[in-house]
Amino acid sequence: MKDAQITARVAGVRDDIVTLRLETDEQGQFYPLIKNEVVYICPTRTPADGRQEYLQAEVLRVRHGEADVQVFENTRGVAIGDPVRQSGQMLSVTLGPGLLGQVYDGLQNPLEIIASQHGFFLPRGLQVEGIDSQKQWAFQPGVKVGARLKAGDPVGHVQEGRFKHKIMVPFNQMGEVEITWIQEATFTVDTPVARIRDHRGKEHELTMQQRWPVRIPVCQPLLAQRFSERCYPEQPLLTSIRLIDTFFPVAKGGTACIPGPFGAGKTVLQSLISRFSDVDIVVIVACGERAGEVVETITEFPALPDPKGGTLMDRTIIICNTSSMPVAAREASIYTGITLSEYYRQMGYNVLVIADSTSRWAQAMRETSGRLEEIPGEEAFPAYLDSSVRTLYERAGLIRNNEGEYGSLTLIGTVSPAGGNFEEPVTQSTLRTVKTFLGLSADRAYKRAYPAVDPLISWSRYLDQLSNWYGENLGEGWVKDVKQMHQLLVQGEDVQQMMQVTGEEGVTLDDFLTYNRAQCLDQVYLQQDAFDDVDASTSMQRQQTFFKLLKRCLYEHPHLDDKDKTREHFTRLTGLFRNLNYSREGSPDFKRYWNEIHQLNHFPLPVATETDSQ
Repeated sequence: MKDAQITARVAGVRDDIVTLRLETDEQGQFYPLIKNEVVYICPTRTPADGRQEYLQAEVLRVRHGEADVQVFENTRGVAIGDPVRQSGQMLSVTLGPGLLGQVYDGLQNPLEIIASQHGFFLPRGLQVEGIDSQKQWAFQPGVKVGARLKAGDPVGHVQEGRFKHKIMVPFNQMGEVEITWIQEATFTVDTPVARIRDHRGKEHELTMQQRWPVRIPVCQPLLAQRFSERCYPEQPLLTSIRLIDTFFPVAKGGTACIPGPFGAGKTVLQSLISRFSDVDIVVIVACGERAGEVVETITEFPALPDPKGGTLMDRTIIICNTSSMPVAAREASIYTGITLSEYYRQMGYNVLVIADSTSRWAQAMRETSGRLEEIPGEEAFPAYLDSSVRTLYERAGLIRNNEGEYGSLTLIGTVSPAGGNFEEPVTQSTLRTVKTFLGLSADRAYKRAYPAVDPLISWSRYLDQLSNWYGENLGEGWVKDVKQMHQLLVQGEDVQQMMQVTGEEGVTLDDFLTYNRAQCLDQVYLQQDAFDDVDASTSMQRQQTFFKLLKRCLYEHPHLDDKDKTREHFTRLTGLFRNLNYSREGSPDFKRYWNEIHQLNHFPLPVATETDSQ
């Protein structure tokens, strides 16, 4: 940036929105400036250490001779007349080996490295490489000289932890290229490992890293040239949470949202999903959450054991911008996380993105829109809020890459509506976009019914969409049985509402039986103990076994001719199933509770109990 030409100067400052006055060249023409280009404001007032600060900013709009930019850092000390240098690039991140296990801010600055060099009070205006340029990687070529490739084709790979990290032809490369030179050895990410000749005969050097603008999907040029293909999700994302996997599934490559008020258990639910879900890589974007929650995330994740081996941080990337950080960086952070996820998806990996929370991201857009004096929409959010939310979630999906391998990006966004009001604009825009809605309830959280997802307001459009997978893996009647059990919950709630007015005496025995069935289903299947080693994670096979047994117990129990017997029977059944949930398969406790449940309902004991239970 030091050598870049000064092409504009500061003309006005409104918090993080700065107006620029463009300079003219020798012909009297304004220097060209385009929307979303990155510029650097260079304050003439230097800090105590005498270091020249380069404040990164993004162009929002360009008018004749002027431009408005949003600055990703504090603008204190920026004065009218301060010089501005252009980068000639859009807001971009560096893609390459070394991303996993990192903690970045919204602009891909590695926070641990900055903290080690400058302390925990981060100075502004620093430019730090997103990937360590000193670390060496063993590059293994996958093609030979003379091979003809296209954008997105791998030229080789390095081993990044337990993952094979593919080094690919730049995604924006046009036409077919020929490998003219390639070498195998241990290099840093900025060392040339191959040379290609494009269709014009010009040669380019390839390194193990490339830059990509965050507001453009990585797969966009590959899909446009039909090198890769977007596919229809056909498999569920198995989270090991019974309520989600059975009743409100999320497709692998699909979208979901988790709205809920403060204290409803969003953080614990996110932690469980990221830890136990059937994915390869997890990207957590903390865009605008309180600093305490972010600190808890970045301190706990490195210590949590990964069910697949090692620690959870070995396959995780964390992007964090707390609510105290500049608004513009908060708004950019979610795009940074999505772009890093798309990069690994293009390699054929299944990636899970958890955005916490999209409400803070939308609020950042609202603040920026207000400072630009744009016409506000509902609750002062920008009029383009709905399209922005849709554009964000549309970047999820299932992709078949150039090699024919499938990679998925599943996006789960949490929403924090004020007061738990699901009618506010961000929640409503999200509901119109996603295909799974997991609504958290303050009432269920107050009753300690965790996960506090309200089954009466939640829904999933993937249950029917994935019916073929369920039919092949869980039996033809799975979807029908799930819908029947969900209807039982609805009927049980209706009876409970009547009982609150009339008491038990005011309902019939059949209604009282329906109520007890629904309560039993809720307490033993929908509720799950996140802090128990066994109950915290339930495999799909175990869910299938328990679900079938529970359904049979609810409808094939002994004859109950009065309400006291009904209450006593279901109270005992609930206790036995809860104990079963805490018992490891094949253990003596598991066998005992399994047999007691059968005896309580007068079922014949299975001949091979252990085999059936496993």
